Amino acid sequence: MTPSDSLLDVARRLASEAGDLIREGRASAQVAATKSSSVDIVTQMDLASERLLRDRLAQWRPGDGILGEEGDDVESETGITWVLDPIDGTVNYLYGIPHYGVSVAAVSGEPTTHGWTLEAGAISDATGVLWSAARGQGAFRDGESLTRAGDAPPLERTLLATGFQYLAERREAQGRVAAAMVSRVRDIRRLGAGAIDLCHVAAGTVDAYYEHGLQPWDIAAGALIAREAGLMVAGIDGGPADESVLIAAAPERWHELRDALVEAGAAHLWDAAGR
Repeated sequence: MTPSDSLLDVARRLASEAGDLIREGRASAQVAATKSSSVDIVTQMDLASERLLRDRLAQWRPGDGILGEEGDDVESETGITWVLDPIDGTVNYLYGIPHYGVSVAAVSGEPTTHGWTLEAGAISDATGVLWSAARGQGAFRDGESLTRAGDAPPLERTLLATGFQYLAERREAQGRVAAAMVSRVRDIRRLGAGAIDLCHVAAGTVDAYYEHGLQPWDIAAGALIAREAGLMVAGIDGGPADESVLIAAAPERWHELRDALVEAGAAHLWDAAGR
């Protein structure tokens, strides 16, 4: 890489290299550690993927900051921070379910969901597809322009994706919201990797997506890809999507979906979980 390469170029190269690494190593994946609970796992390939990403950034973008899932944060000297998820969907990865990927995003400003500006991002998924976007430049699937086509279906015909937390009491609260929503939409899908879910909304594989409890590295690249494909990606109050809740849907359907989620109890979910 050279200093003239764009943030999008760097993001694509990072995601591609780490994606190749984890796909090649999947057969030997094993649990190396746990985090928030006994089912919130880290494999040795999560660690290897993040090492590769950090090593490449040290070579290609010295001085940039790093916010990564599996390592220490690095403060930016340039105004750019890289938000890294070395494997999003680690449980799927361990079980061989092909719904996982490497997510890489460059942000400017404060490296928080309410303080950053998403500049560029890329996600290399389990099938080798490279999803990417840059602010104001559109979204791409394997380099081809990606734009949601046609009108969004009405809520009752919406195929809605979601996800659940690793802590049992939070999953129980999320299950109550999903149970209230299932009669309001066509059906619900729980695929197990938020970054990839956002790509699938961008591509129209599902119609909309919501989830509570995502972390910045789950959100950054996928939110930019979905937004640049023409979707509205926001929190339940219409502000920035954050660790509380993210809702992604076509702009003409977003508010109706948000209102249905509020009626289902999504606005105060963690209170219901005893937080």
